Amino acid sequence: MSSPHTRLPLNRRGFLLASTGAAAALALTAAPASASSGRRPFGRFGSPDARLTPQTLYVDPRGRGDHTTVKDAVTAATGSGWTLVLAPGTYRETVALDATRTEATWIGASEDPRDVVIVFDNAAGTPKPGGGTYGTTGSATTTVQAAGFTARWITFANDWLRADHPDITGTQAVAIKVQGDRSAFHHCRFLGHQDTLYADSTALTSFARQYFAHCYAEGDVDFVFGRATAVYDDCHFRTLNRTDLAAAPYGFVFAPSTAGANPLGYLVTGSRVSSEAPDGSYKLARPWVPSSDTTARPSLVVRDTRLGPGIDAVAPYTNMSDAFPWQNQRFAEYRNTGPGARITVPENRPQLTREQAGSATREAYLGDWQPWKETC
Repeated sequence: MSSPHTRLPLNRRGFLLASTGAAAALALTAAPASASSGRRPFGRFGSPDARLTPQTLYVDPRGRGDHTTVKDAVTAATGSGWTLVLAPGTYRETVALDATRTEATWIGASEDPRDVVIVFDNAAGTPKPGGGTYGTTGSATTTVQAAGFTARWITFANDWLRADHPDITGTQAVAIKVQGDRSAFHHCRFLGHQDTLYADSTALTSFARQYFAHCYAEGDVDFVFGRATAVYDDCHFRTLNRTDLAAAPYGFVFAPSTAGANPLGYLVTGSRVSSEAPDGSYKLARPWVPSSDTTARPSLVVRDTRLGPGIDAVAPYTNMSDAFPWQNQRFAEYRNTGPGARITVPENRPQLTREQAGSATREAYLGDWQPWKETC
């Protein structure tokens, strides 16, 4: 999505050393080596010699599995019901799971998302081979269009940095774009800056349900956005510091673009928002009404969540476009805590009634799909 804050470079703490020796800066710090990275790279999830099921494939960049890249494993897993077990490693590649590869499961074998990282560095304004640029959707490191997708213990990242590309103004850089119905993420991380986690659907008339449990997402501008019906359950959202801007706001956590016909957008429950930026430098949300759907009515409920001091408590919401004021959208809160949740100007903090809150639950949003009951 477009933003007024896309012109200047951004400094971030170091993480990965790219092949050029430049520091990529996205908190992708590796976990200590685990037992699964040695003789048992796939942990408790079998191996090519002891396959869990005939439709389980093993991926290991060191060559101890069926494939060395996630992309090759996805290509081999045609049809429905495949499981990919990913050994610890950094998978520098782009991956797309098309709509035909339904009911897929990806598992980080070490059961620590810091060990398994799928990362690339395209931005919306990155030139494409043959001409043009990638655009926001094309910048995604991982794209999931198939229904019934589940991921556990994986980091999805985009380590493109503004500071490295001052000539590029299209700074949206998506870590993952999720479009399929019944897409679930458990104990995953989503790392980037602008437009990190794109929780979307395949069409305006498709009300894709998505569930994120015990996940971590970080970024600055609109880093959780899209038109899915998405529940964020016990998640941690972290806003990044920005030395390229002289004044707040530094960015926006949520930017839903819920279709007007969809009664349910984003629900954040039992979560927390922290920040490495100065107090009050971030907005909690702004509504995204894209040019492709000017009838959108963005929907966001944040409840039972701790909002840290990084959130502007006086004016936590703002407009993306003055033609679509946030007050005309569907934003509400309920029983939030923390310094960023203080109600100092009541008209700026719409609150659910107790009765309304009874319908703002994961059960109400996701219907007959109950991914919190799934085990691995």
